[in-house]
Amino acid sequence: MFSALQVRRVVAASVVGLAWTTAAFAQGPFALTSTTFKDGTLMPRKVANMNPQNPNCVGENVSPQLSWTGAPAGTKSFALLLFDPEGRAPGGVSHMVVYGIPADVKGFAEGELSQPSPKFVGGKSLMDKPIYFGPGTPPNTDWHHYTWTLVATDLDPKALQPGLTRDELAVALKDHVKGSAGLVTRFRHPSGK
Repeated sequence: MFSALQVRRVVAASVVGLAWTTAAFAQGPFALTSTTFKDGTLMPRKVANMNPQNPNCVGENVSPQLSWTGAPAGTKSFALLLFDPEGRAPGGVSHMVVYGIPADVKGFAEGELSQPSPKFVGGKSLMDKPIYFGPGTPPNTDWHHYTWTLVATDLDPKALQPGLTRDELAVALKDHVKGSAGLVTRFRHPSGK
């Protein structure tokens, strides 16, 4: 049989394990959200790129508000990517690559990713930009889907050099990803199809 001490130890270990599991689930899943748009919906025109010389760019290039909760245990930094798979087919368009976001940062205000910030390290989009570069869909095309991906990593925020492309960042993050969260939104030129 078991001694009273052994029974108490098993019960104590079970309670600790249950408390840890309950705390982990109480935190909720790793999730990326926005007050500018909801997952699966249309992005407002203001987030589109702004360039009077380019008829594709009809917005204000205001980056959306983004926030997140439920980061996995052991997260030291985040990376944030924006990708349009329909743009410049078949390769797609990388609109934003930022990383080195410290674990204590829980989001960005509207417009904050449209300019350099000490809260992130700028990578390199397809347009060679280290910051947000909004949609610029051509007139008379169908909807483009924009995938926002937040990656939790175990890397120190200053571990990676500035200027990494999406593909270079993927290589650098190999074996360092703790989890990811995302949103998918849509946009098309106001001229419609």
